[in-house]
Amino acid sequence: MSDSLFSTLKNLKGNPRACVYTEPLWGLSMNLCMPYISVYMLALGLSDTRIGFLVTVNTFMQMVFSFISGPVTDKMGRRKATALFDIIAWCIPALIWWRAESFWFFLAAAVLNGTNGITSNSWHCLVVEDADKKQITRIYSLIMAFGQLSGIFAPISSVLISRLTLVPAIRILFINAFVLMSVKVIILYLASKETGTGKIRIEETKGKNIFQLAGGYGDVIKIILQSPGTIFAIVIAALGWIVGTVNNTFWQIIVNKKLLVPEAILPLFNVFRSILAIIFLFFIFPRFIKGLLKIPILISFASLFIGQLLLVLIPAEGMLKYPLILVSLVFDGFGIAGLMMLCESIIAIHVNPNERARIMAIRYMFIMIAASPFGWIGGILSDISRNLPFVLNMVILVIAIIITLFYYRKENDHSAEH
Repeated sequence: MSDSLFSTLKNLKGNPRACVYTEPLWGLSMNLCMPYISVYMLALGLSDTRIGFLVTVNTFMQMVFSFISGPVTDKMGRRKATALFDIIAWCIPALIWWRAESFWFFLAAAVLNGTNGITSNSWHCLVVEDADKKQITRIYSLIMAFGQLSGIFAPISSVLISRLTLVPAIRILFINAFVLMSVKVIILYLASKETGTGKIRIEETKGKNIFQLAGGYGDVIKIILQSPGTIFAIVIAALGWIVGTVNNTFWQIIVNKKLLVPEAILPLFNVFRSILAIIFLFFIFPRFIKGLLKIPILISFASLFIGQLLLVLIPAEGMLKYPLILVSLVFDGFGIAGLMMLCESIIAIHVNPNERARIMAIRYMFIMIAASPFGWIGGILSDISRNLPFVLNMVILVIAIIITLFYYRKENDHSAEH
């Protein structure tokens, strides 16, 4: 039922409640400015290739920190690791982005932001380890929806850009991001507690250093290889991450530079995208995912493919481009929101709970290894033609559909409710 998410939201307790209830602060801080970082860098003189290179550096650093995220999360605990590395990965880079003047500022921020390879692990452990397994899909739907709340306030960005021009407006948004993200870190730390599994792992890892703990990854890889569901979840998450990275980096560029949409109008598209995501996550996906997972996954990939194809085909001349961009965003929004929620849910369902932190570390590391070249590749392609990064995405999405069909031909499907 469409009210199931509202019921879930009302009845959340403990760490899931703390994580979900603080998530709007993410949407109102980093999510309010990160969609514009590519055009912000362009305005400060960076080329498409350099922007793509920075994305690759950031992804590589996430890969490095993902490798040690399991041991760090187990040794520090989920709660402390999340608080510390949220500050390093988001609060400090927000200040650097605020004062950025050249490529080197963005490079420093990209390196520090790469430490979110640890929080991507620790925060997800904090969310799900004490949660009712049957609620996991709904919890992730709430998280995705709250992360989109920034779109409601995107007209503020539009007004700032129209009155102050792009660079001063984005600088203000990064200051806002620093303040609200800091508030989020503090509230989440105070409102949460260490998970049951986290307490056990803290005791088990006492007296062992990070490198000793990382040495146990061989056994963890064996556990992963024995679970086809975990392998599948990692592979489709990696493909979805690549598509999302290219799309997030170059969407604003193609719309602004190829389709000649004024910078002040760009935030309004985020309003539309965010409202769509909230509608999908609250009212469509609760019904959409009650059955088996194969069909929702395939529809999400196909929807994203259509959105990318439309974006490439939109003509730059005339007013028709505006409604066509909106139609493209409908398909993009449905596909991206569905994949994000489904990928996190599938891995949470299949993962061995006793080795969650280290399995998630391997998962993130594999995703980053797979995704790391595509920022730079996308930048090189965009310098040749603004369309080419999205053609690349379409090829990847076709591969993802084929892999999904092949997996479910051999393996049993699973209900999102179980």
